Amino acid sequence: MINSIADLRELAQRRIPRSIFEYLDRGSYDELTLARNRSDFDALQLRQRVLVDVSRQDLSRPVLGQPASMPLALGPTGMAGMVHGDGEIHAARAAEEFGVPFCLSTVSICSIEDVRAATRSPFWFQLYVMKDRGYTAELIDRAEAAGCPALMMTVDIPVGALRRRDAKNGLAVPPRLTLRSAVDIATKPRWLWGIVNGKRREFGNLSAAVARTGGVPFAQWVASQFDASVTWKDIEKIRARWKGKLIVKGIMDPEDARQVVAVGADALVVSNHGGRQLDGAPSTISVLPQVADAVQGRCEVMLDSGIRCGQDILKALALGADSTLIGRAFLYGLGAAGGPGVTAALEIIRRELQVSMALTGCNDMPAVGPSIIHR
Repeated sequence: MINSIADLRELAQRRIPRSIFEYLDRGSYDELTLARNRSDFDALQLRQRVLVDVSRQDLSRPVLGQPASMPLALGPTGMAGMVHGDGEIHAARAAEEFGVPFCLSTVSICSIEDVRAATRSPFWFQLYVMKDRGYTAELIDRAEAAGCPALMMTVDIPVGALRRRDAKNGLAVPPRLTLRSAVDIATKPRWLWGIVNGKRREFGNLSAAVARTGGVPFAQWVASQFDASVTWKDIEKIRARWKGKLIVKGIMDPEDARQVVAVGADALVVSNHGGRQLDGAPSTISVLPQVADAVQGRCEVMLDSGIRCGQDILKALALGADSTLIGRAFLYGLGAAGGPGVTAALEIIRRELQVSMALTGCNDMPAVGPSIIHR
């Protein structure tokens, strides 16, 4: 019986290859920040209230001006199409049916056009500023042509961190066969069938740029495109070019948060990349109050990294977030059961959020605030 995100994680671990599972599940270096993201959420205690009429809960709250059934979006995750064939399409459809936003990653397997053709409503698009600025501009134009209402700039990867498990597992896109990986894949026929019958097995948004290089290996080109020279001036140029909502993801410091407001962004995401970049950084939930205080409501504050249940969302809202994003939580569902697994993850989180609101005496989102945290 599946009744928690942990159950979906366990099932996904059994159903997808080890290299793919550990890519989505683990972090960088010694994984201290990965662990801290969870332990700091767990350390927060909720204030139990009684004899309040909580017979009706309203979980809805707009996210970046878009109606949402709860203050949650599916965040951008690379390689979701390797977790399950056409994974980005399945996740986008599940989010659409559930009434929450979905954000497509630059390094998705299915392209912007693939996902747009398979969905009724436009989705958000996440962008890395690459060394090939011309192709970065092309991606922005493609997102605009697809009707994407929001562009999410991820700014915490000037250089890629060492993810030791990926190196040990020989992670590659498309998967590179070794004796060890071949044996592993052979025991995952359901996963293999989905990948073989999927639209793509490489990064769909980047294939045109790689093709123009005339023979550079795909993985080598992608790795070469992270640009350590990106500054706030580049974000200002994109703000001037992009007509929709702009989100800056990867903010962990109040000074950087104020700079987000200064460049005219509509929202920021308090994020340490899920513990996959700077190991030794604090958890997102621990720095959230300082970041929220720094912006003083001048832009929306979102939070990701570490959210595994509805109670985590409630805690983040209480400490200053306007909304939250999940990555691993929905990828576990995707790996476990495809689109229905993503829906299951969302249903689990919604039920946990609803029950936790009731037991803290809250009926709707405006009632959620610092007072529900036990001090």
